[in-house]
Amino acid sequence: MKQSWGEKAFYGVNYFILSLAALSCLLPLIHLVALSLSSGEAITLGKVGLWPVDPTWEAYRKLIQGTDIMNALRNSLVITVVGTALNMAFTVLAAYPLAKKHFYARRGLTLAIVFTMLFTAGLIPNYMLAKELGLVNTYGALWLPGLVSAYNMLILRSFFENIPEELEEAARIDGCGEWRIIGQIVLPLSLPAIATVSLFYGVNHWNSFFNVLMYINDSTKFNLSVLVQNMIQSQSLLAEMAMLDPEAFTQLTPESIKSAGVLVMVVPMLLVYPFLQKYFVKGALIGSIKG
Repeated sequence: MKQSWGEKAFYGVNYFILSLAALSCLLPLIHLVALSLSSGEAITLGKVGLWPVDPTWEAYRKLIQGTDIMNALRNSLVITVVGTALNMAFTVLAAYPLAKKHFYARRGLTLAIVFTMLFTAGLIPNYMLAKELGLVNTYGALWLPGLVSAYNMLILRSFFENIPEELEEAARIDGCGEWRIIGQIVLPLSLPAIATVSLFYGVNHWNSFFNVLMYINDSTKFNLSVLVQNMIQSQSLLAEMAMLDPEAFTQLTPESIKSAGVLVMVVPMLLVYPFLQKYFVKGALIGSIKG
């Protein structure tokens, strides 16, 4: 169908606005890359824009040698991988029975879960509960309180509801039990929703900051978000790095070290997202609109 002049103008304005929004997100990231790879002299003189000046990997080398960033990276991976696996396991187990029309408690339990999206206990009761359960200073305090997200569970439930019941009935006739139906029929057909919800959980765990500060007391258990934030706000860490190797540190600036730390925190999620992008839109739309 041929577009009218008004439609062309409308789409043109939309593309222009979206392009500006994309650039506003992309350009700061490119600038961080340039800062992390530029020499200290170029940064001090304000020569660095969107392209590195006198490129060097010294900032990353000093970041790895002078900070605990590798341990923090390992902690972030543990928090994200284990936390996402637990979240997905229990979210699927919650969404699958609630998607079945013959489940007699379906409506009441769904309303109870939706209620938690509107009203929560609050910060202090949650901390007291974690303390009584012995979860303080353990990663369990990061995983268990948010084990099932009501929003993500509703997305999966809506997706499961749109799977034809005839497939499950045929599987039962062939002798399949519920666990085999979930593993070999429901989950493979729900891959877009599974990938989308996994991405939601994974990004939440990877960027976890406030919960780590609140529940974790041991600095060796800090993740990347907390370490980088401490590095940005505190000058003491950078001063300690300078004392370890004053000669090499004169080639750098605090901005280059901080930029390198931010990129180490951001890049892993940027690398994961392209592999899940093809499922993301389909999973989010089908899971939230249908049903």
